[in-house]
Formats: sequence, C-alpha cells, structure tokens
Amino acid sequence: MPASVDLVDFASLTPEEIAAACQRAMDGCDRIIADVVAIPAGTRTFANTLLPLEEASDLVAAASGQHAFMAYVTADDALRTAAREWDEKLDKYMVALSFREDLYAAIKEFAATDEAKNLVGEEKRWLEFELRDYRRNGFDLPAAERARVRELFDRLVELDVQFRKNIDEYEDYIVVSREQLSAMPEAWIESLGTVDEAGQTRYKVSLDYPEIQPFMANCPDGELRRQLFEKDQRKGGAENVRILEDAIKVRHELATMLGYDSWVAYRTETRMAKTRDAVSNFLRDLRGKVTLKAGEDLQQMHDLAKERGVETVNIWDWRFYHNELLKTKYAVDDFEVAKYFPLDAVLDGLFGVYQHILGVKFTEASGAPRWHPDVLAYDISEASGGAPFARFYMDLFPRPNKYGHAAAFTLRRGRRLSDGTYQHPVSSIVANFTKPSSTQPSLLRHSEVDTFFHEFGHIMHQTLTRAERGRFSGTQTERDFVEAPSQMLEHWCWEPEVLSSFARHYETGEPLPKSLVDSMIAAKQLDSGIMTLRQLFFATLDLAYHSPEFDGDTTATLEALHGITGFPYTPATHFQSGFGHLFGYDAGYYGYLWSQVFGDDMYTKFEATSPMDTETGLHYRRTILERGGTVDGDQLVRDFLGREPNSEAFLRGLGLEV
Repeated sequence: MPASVDLVDFASLTPEEIAAACQRAMDGCDRIIADVVAIPAGTRTFANTLLPLEEASDLVAAASGQHAFMAYVTADDALRTAAREWDEKLDKYMVALSFREDLYAAIKEFAATDEAKNLVGEEKRWLEFELRDYRRNGFDLPAAERARVRELFDRLVELDVQFRKNIDEYEDYIVVSREQLSAMPEAWIESLGTVDEAGQTRYKVSLDYPEIQPFMANCPDGELRRQLFEKDQRKGGAENVRILEDAIKVRHELATMLGYDSWVAYRTETRMAKTRDAVSNFLRDLRGKVTLKAGEDLQQMHDLAKERGVETVNIWDWRFYHNELLKTKYAVDDFEVAKYFPLDAVLDGLFGVYQHILGVKFTEASGAPRWHPDVLAYDISEASGGAPFARFYMDLFPRPNKYGHAAAFTLRRGRRLSDGTYQHPVSSIVANFTKPSSTQPSLLRHSEVDTFFHEFGHIMHQTLTRAERGRFSGTQTERDFVEAPSQMLEHWCWEPEVLSSFARHYETGEPLPKSLVDSMIAAKQLDSGIMTLRQLFFATLDLAYHSPEFDGDTTATLEALHGITGFPYTPATHFQSGFGHLFGYDAGYYGYLWSQVFGDDMYTKFEATSPMDTETGLHYRRTILERGGTVDGDQLVRDFLGREPNSEAFLRGLGLEV
C-alpha cells in the first residue's frame, strides 16, 4: 500500500502526539462544520451540505481508529492513559456534534430541497438516517430537555470508558503447585507467571483467556476450579457493579425522555428485531426448544461424574466434564488437537480459505507501521492482480492491560473521496492466543481456530467494503446482523476438506488424522443445549436490565435469572461486573443468537455446492461484504439466498429436530 495512505507511525507515538492529533481532528471538523452552517439560505446542495459532513466526521473517526485505539493495545502506561482520555474526549465531541442546532437546521433545510427529495440509494438512506438520528437525540423536545439528553449521553461515554478500563486492568489469579498442574502441557505451564513461596516455585493461573479456559477444562481438582471461577465472576470489581447500575439508570432516563418505555425499545427500533417483543419471543421460543437437549447434556455429565465418585456437577465443573466427554466418548483431546494447529499453519489455512473463496490476495506489508513487535500486517489486493486496496493487522498475543477478548477494530473506514478515489480501509484483529514458548510454537485449540475464523470474517467485512459513504462502511450494519457474516465463516473450521488442507502436527508435520476430524465433527453438538442456555442467559439478563420492570439491583436480577443456565447462582459473585458486552451491546446481546440464525442459513448456499466454491464465495462478497450497511440486513440475506431466510440450519446445528 503506498506510503501516502499509510497510517500513523504507531511505534513512535507519545502521549503528547496523541493529544495533538486528536485535537487537530476536532479543530478540523469544527472548521468544516462552520463552513457548512454558513451556506446561504436557498443554496444548499448534497455537495455543499452532506458531503462535507462526511469529510468532517472522518477526521474524528481516523483519530479514534489510530490514536484512541492505542488504549486497547499499547503496553505503555502513559500512552494508554492518554489514549483512553482522548477516546472519551472524541466520543463526547461526537455527541456534542450530534446536538448542534445550527447543523440540524442546515440538514433540515437541505432535506426540504427538490434535490434531497430525488435522492436514491445510499444518498437517500444517508439523509433518512441523519434525520432519524436527530429525532432519536430528542430534537422534537424543548431546548431544556434536549440539553438534558445531551448531558446523559455524555455521562454514558464516561461510564463506558471507566467500565472497560476496570475490566482491562483487573488482575486476579490463583496460586498452585507444579503437582496441581499435572494435567496441563509443559509448554502451557511455562507460559504462567510464578511466585516464590517458602523456597518453592508456585504458579499463577490468571483470568486471561489462554490461562483460565484450558485450566477450567482440564484441571481435575474441583476446588481449584471453583476458586478460579469465583474470581472470574468478580472481574471488574464491585465498582463496576455500581458503574453498570448508574449506566442503566441513565439509559432508562434517556429512553423515557425520548418517548420509549425502555432502553430495549429505544435500541431495537433501528435493528432487525425492531421491537422488544420480537426479541423476547425469539429468546423464549429458543429456550423452549433447547431445554430438553440441555437436560440431556446435564444428565450425561452427572452420569460421568457419578462414575468417578462425584455427586454434584457445579457450574465451575461443566467445562471439565465437557472436555472429559470429548476425550472419553469421542476420543478428542483439546491439547492433542491443538498440536495440529500451530499458528503458522492456521494462518496458512485461514488465508487460503478467504483468498480462494473471496477472490483476494494477502501480501505481508513488511514496512507497515505497527504498535508492537508481535503485530503482523498485510495488504489486500485482487487475486487477479493490481495495487493493494486495503490493509489489515493481526495483534494475536496477550500483554498486560491489553484488550482481553477477541475483536476486530476499524482503524480507517472505506469510503468514496471527493476526488473520486476510494479511501483504503484498514482494520485490526485483536486477540489473546497462547504465545509461543521456548519449546513449542503457539498452538491453538480448535475453539480458538473457530474464534480466529470468526474475527477474521469481521476483518473481511470491514476491508472489502465498497460502500460509498462511511456511514455504511463495512460492519456498519444493524447490530443484530453484524455477527452473521462472521458466524457463517466459522463453518469452514468444521469442513474436513478445509481442515485437511492446513492442519498439521507441529513436530511431525503429519496432517490431522481423518479419524480425529470425524470425531471432532461427531462431537460438535456435545452440550449444545448447555452452551445455548448460557447464551440465552446472557441475552435474557441484558434484556432484563434494560426493560421497564428492572428494579435497579443488577445482582438480584442476575441471581433470579441464573437458573436459565441450568445451574444455581454462586453466592457473593457479580458476573455482570466483567460482562463487557453490557457496554456497546447493551440491550443487544441477543444479537449473537439472532444473527447466528442468518449466518447458518447463509452457509447452506455453500453446502449446496462446495465449501470452496469460488462462484458462491464471490456472490457472498458482492451481496453481503461489499455492501456493508447500504441496505437492511434482512434484504442482504434475501439477496444472497434468493429466498426468505429460515432457522432450520441453525436448529439442525444444535442437534434439534426441525
């Protein structure tokens, strides 16, 4: 990718440079907005009113995507503090921009013109969305009430930043002996932190994903599992409970001021679901369908536990017994499977799949600026040739205070520029896979391979966009649709043809045995009922927090709903304090299950041909990925499938009769 369109030099950033760049972005935006509002009455056009607004907002989006982004990935304390501070300032600035009376007047004046009334396609949709957003910001309210609405939105920004900070910086762990780690691989143990106690080296097992997930699935000591589980259920700390409850109050006040009965009603209005009732009915219906399967799953776990002299399967035990069933019933050992998924092989397979079905080529961008030596960078071009048109980064290993989950971040939006060229989109996957050790490379459990394919699907959605307007670029779709394209792409992780093309033993180079692939596929529906109930619990809890009936006590509500999981609530814990999706996905967590219905249905197009069918892949690229949010999600799905979507593939995937 030409240097002229490169990003900032991440490695040399200082707190002062972050501050200066973000301030420049806001100042530049202010100047453009001033020119827009100064346009004489009667002379407004799309070119002098709406287009400059995109130029202005893109300055702030770029500052957020490159400078404020450092809050999630930098290991430097001062840089992270500055980035987080400016992340909040930029968010508040955009809130303030959306409340400017003079800008609203300018857009309304343009909306009344003949040109505006004759807009079509993206341009028409953009204007409609702008006017809709002003209504949803309270511009139909008296001035004093609008001021209160803005104050409340600013408060939500503050609470969001603090909630996420407390999660990212929260540290806790249990300390165990080497003997207590006898079930864990040596390389995994080597990756742990250590402490010296009475002259003995002991090991710290933290709440970081690469540590807690394998430990909970493999440690035979139920008491140690309980201790680590309870610590994880308090992640974020008691302060985050207070922050969350404050945020829920603010959201409810906002919703009622704006004429809605709840935050759920406010949020779902602009999503595929449209109404709270549609979400509630979806969750209730699905729970009814999976409850019997979950009961069978639990009984199978209890039977295995009793065989081993254990009377009760607790919530901190289910991952362990799930793993034991994988090993005993299906001969699938997660750690043994991981030996066939060294990171370099997974990258080869991942790239091979996406390049082939989407008609693109990835080339390592050796000179790309990066924020850490571990970060990888690649340029994207058409498989047929030509210059790169996008770039993506991969930041795959844990670091202190780094974003703790897996996600895709837009660093720069794709959009049509005023000179007719297309702005090259840039995105980054941020994940936390096990780092290479002194004795072996980074080995991914199959669930991590699945996560990798999923998140990289978001990267493709963001970088292959051809939306004209930044408002609809990439993953700027309805929140309850945005996961569907990536959920569809998880299916390749289960295709024998695909797995055999790249999975190889890190020591011998032997391919993943067909018998093991067959066993993994046979075990795919193991405990699908329990896992789906977990997701239903998260979605129902989120919905309850943001519904009119919520009484303000998040822990009491959590305890009351916890039975959905099939397990009792663990006293003195507050899972909600570390549930990061309650900010960003607030009143929207249901979207993961909702969108999976569409993702699974879309994959049936590949099932009808071949998982590596390029024609279907290119159809998917054109109709789903490139269009971003330019049309509604349900229309995207219909255009791709050529029919009305249904839930049959989703239910089959859970092992349920259709």
